[in-house]
Amino acid sequence: MKVQTATRKRDLLDTDLLMTEQDIFLGVDIGGTNTKFGFVDDSGKSFEILSFATRAERPFADFVGRLAKHVSEGVKKLPEKYILRGIGIGAPNANNLTGKIEKASNLSWGTVDVVAEVSKYFKVPIVITNDANAAAMGEKKFGSARDLDNFIVLTLGTGLGGGIFINGQLVHGAGGHAGEIGHTIVQPDGRQCGCGRRGCLETYVSATGIRRTVFELLSDRTTPSMLRGISFEELSAEDISRAAQAGDKIAELAFEQTGRILGMKLADFVAYSNPQAIIFTGGLTNAGDLLLKPVKRYMEEFLLKIYQGKTEIFISKLREKNLAVLGACALVMEKILTQEMK
Repeated sequence: MKVQTATRKRDLLDTDLLMTEQDIFLGVDIGGTNTKFGFVDDSGKSFEILSFATRAERPFADFVGRLAKHVSEGVKKLPEKYILRGIGIGAPNANNLTGKIEKASNLSWGTVDVVAEVSKYFKVPIVITNDANAAAMGEKKFGSARDLDNFIVLTLGTGLGGGIFINGQLVHGAGGHAGEIGHTIVQPDGRQCGCGRRGCLETYVSATGIRRTVFELLSDRTTPSMLRGISFEELSAEDISRAAQAGDKIAELAFEQTGRILGMKLADFVAYSNPQAIIFTGGLTNAGDLLLKPVKRYMEEFLLKIYQGKTEIFISKLREKNLAVLGACALVMEKILTQEMK
């Protein structure tokens, strides 16, 4: 591939080369449907964010081969001066301690050693973590959390993920799976979750969750709604947002109920970690204040008094800038910096 790697020997007499070479990092965001990747420099400037179909029904080796091919094609658009220093990868059920994806429900690969397989193609440091942790790293390195040491990032998309910073450190936990906030229980006998249990938070608070709430409300009420007649497969969170903005009572109530459940659980999370801020990202955040206002109101209502009024809630300013790719790069940047400091 055209891009240089950090392991290439440099000619110390070539002063022009030394002046023009620049480090660059590859960030990869593996999703159940599509995989995004892009190159980011140490200032957070991104180059050529691209994507391709994950095709998780195929063997993992097929995916890694296609990833290497697409990356090689992508770097052809980069100037010669860039040297690839490292690769960061975000993925569902990714374990930072083992380098593996472990039985992700939306990937059919079972448990696979991602770092080992990708290392066959790229001889640079490689780090993997779950996608929500990657988002939290992106906020810490490049976003609104640069001056925060204690915060939580929630990814509100098809599911719900969490990345937690405490005392300036990303929390991985003893087994590498800390932050699975979406799989805390709201109702023990509640909605079926893809993890196999019932009543998980993400079955209520996510793009999929609010769609399920709308259909429950439509079946329980005779209230007129512009959402009636739309199939579950066709209904989107954006449809619900537009309906609520137009004054649709069913859509408004769906956001109210979603906000109450999330606000209640956030009050628990504040008690666990006492964060300065809770930052939202993901597709459901496009609803803006329709979601934020009830979440803030109910969180404050359920909070222990010593915590009230002390935790900000806001939407990430990086959500339109491929936060997961930025965060994956930030993760490997931190690893390299830590190694160099030893």
